[in-house]
Amino acid sequence: MRCPTAAAALAALTLFFSFPALAGEPRGRFADLAADAHAVDQFRDGREIFRYATFGDEDFWGGTLGLHETIAGAANGGLGAGVSPKTALAVGLKVDVDNLPREVVRALRAGKVNLDDPAVTLALLRADAVVGVTGFFDKPRKRLTSVGIQCALCHSTVDDSFAPGIGHRLDGWANRDLNVGAIISLAPRLEPVAGLVGVSVETLRDVLGKWGPGKFDAEVFLDGKAVRPDGKTAATLIPPAFGLAGVNLHTWTGWGGVPHWNAFVANLEMHGKGTFFDPRLDDASRFPIAARERFGHVRADEDQITPLLGALQIYQLALPVPKAPNGSYDRKAAARGEALFNDKAKCATCHVPPLFTEPGWNMHSPEEIGIDDFQSERSPDQHYRTSPLRGLWTHTRGGFYHDGRFPTLAAVIQHYDAFMGLGLSSAERKDLEEYLKSL
Repeated sequence: MRCPTAAAALAALTLFFSFPALAGEPRGRFADLAADAHAVDQFRDGREIFRYATFGDEDFWGGTLGLHETIAGAANGGLGAGVSPKTALAVGLKVDVDNLPREVVRALRAGKVNLDDPAVTLALLRADAVVGVTGFFDKPRKRLTSVGIQCALCHSTVDDSFAPGIGHRLDGWANRDLNVGAIISLAPRLEPVAGLVGVSVETLRDVLGKWGPGKFDAEVFLDGKAVRPDGKTAATLIPPAFGLAGVNLHTWTGWGGVPHWNAFVANLEMHGKGTFFDPRLDDASRFPIAARERFGHVRADEDQITPLLGALQIYQLALPVPKAPNGSYDRKAAARGEALFNDKAKCATCHVPPLFTEPGWNMHSPEEIGIDDFQSERSPDQHYRTSPLRGLWTHTRGGFYHDGRFPTLAAVIQHYDAFMGLGLSSAERKDLEEYLKSL
C-alpha cells in the first residue's frame, strides 16, 4: 500500500510533467517535490551501495587472493575444508535474516541446518544474506567463482534477534566482533599483499593474527608500520558510521570527510576499481609504500566507485544515532552527569552538544589530550579528531579511543580527570559515566 505522502508526491510530479508549459526547471512547490523525490532516491540508492556494492573488488579478493576457494572448500570446488557457517560466525561475520528464504528460516528454527557444512555458507551467499560479503557464482549458481566485500562488512551488524550473529541489519554500527585479520588470513594466495608491505607470507599472517576482533590497520599498507613502539598491534578499532551529519572529519586521525574516506577505502583497502587523488601520500618519508605505489594517484579503466560516492554519502549522513535502551543507564545520575559534562568536567569544551565534537576543525595534538603520537603521526595532519560521542553504548566492545587503550568509560574519565586536574569525586565520575551511556 502506497503511503499518502508518497502518493501525493507522485501525483504532483505526474501533473508537472504532463504540462508542456511547465517545461524546464521545476519551480515553487513542484521544485520542492522534485527535491524531496531526489533525496529519497539518493537515500535508497546509497543504502543499496552501502549494503551490496563491491566496486569491482571481487577481482582482488577472489581473482588475486582466491578467498572464495577457501570459503567453498574442496568438496564444493575450492580448497581445503571450507568455511562453515559456524566458523563464519566465529570470526564475526553476520547473517541478515531478512534475506533468508522462508524455508531456510524454518529449517534453522527446527535445528535442521548443519552449521558445520560449508555448503550451507554457499547457500547463504546465494541469498545475499552474509552482511558485507557477495558471492559470485557460475551460471548454474552451483560453483562459487569469486567473492567481494562491501562497506557493510565493517560498518554494519545485526540485532541477534534470531540467534547470535543472525538478525535484522543495523547499518552504521561498528562490527566489533569482526576479525578482519583472521578473514584475510584465510586467503590461499597472500603473496601479493606480503610483497606490497615487504614481508614473508608467514610474517603477514602473524601480523594479521594480532589485529583481533573489531580492529583493522588501514595505514599499514601505506607506511608498513605493523606494531606500536610498545610492541602491540598498530591496528585501530572499527568506528561507527552513524551520526556523522555535521561532523567535519570521519576518521580517528582526521584523514578527511565522509566522501574522502569512502573513496580512500573503496580504492586502496577494498581494492575496488575507481579514481582516488590525495597527493599527501606522495610523502615517501611518512608513507613509503603509498608513495612508491602511487596510491595518491589511482585511476581505473572503468571507474566503478566515483559515480556512487554521492548517494553513499547521503545514506551514511542520514543514518540516525541509536537511542540507548531503557534501563541501560541511571537517568537521575545521567542528569547530574550532564551538568558536569557542560561545566566542571569541561567535556563540552571539545565535545560540543549536540554534535559532541567541535563544529569546524575538530582536531587536537597528542599533547592536548595526554596521549602518545604514534597514530597521529601516521596521518597527514598529525592530530587526533575529537570523536563524536553519541551512541557510545553500541561500541563498548574493544575499549575506547582509536586503539582501545581505555577498556571502559570509567577509565577514559579517570584519564581526563588526572590529565586536566579536574578534581572529580568518585560519585561525580560515576554520574558522568551514566550520562555518556545515555547519549
